[in-house]
Amino acid sequence: MSILTHRPRRMRKHAYTRELMRENTLTTDDLIFPIFIVEGENERQSIDSMPDIERLSIDQLLIEAGELVELGIQAVALFPVVPEDKKSLDAEEAFNADGSKTKPPTTSCDYRCST
Repeated sequence: MSILTHRPRRMRKHAYTRELMRENTLTTDDLIFPIFIVEGENERQSIDSMPDIERLSIDQLLIEAGELVELGIQAVALFPVVPEDKKSLDAEEAFNADGSKTKPPTTSCDYRCST
């Protein structure tokens, strides 16, 4: 067994390898908040399997979006809740041009852009 006479720094020599070895950090820039959209107005339905997550109507979605922007969360994933009678094996409702009333409004983008 040989004894090292100096401390090797080959992993720190180049910026690329330093970035590979550095510690990971998690910020609000890395978060995506799920929002489940339901038909109706002034609707907030809790989801038992997901604590602190609710199904929201479009008007409530805009309020929630404002709170998320204030918290620094820049991305959301929207999941419309399709009524049971409109569900099919080929997801026909997803391609319906008239579509569900749970489609996200363009006003959510307008809201984000104006704040």
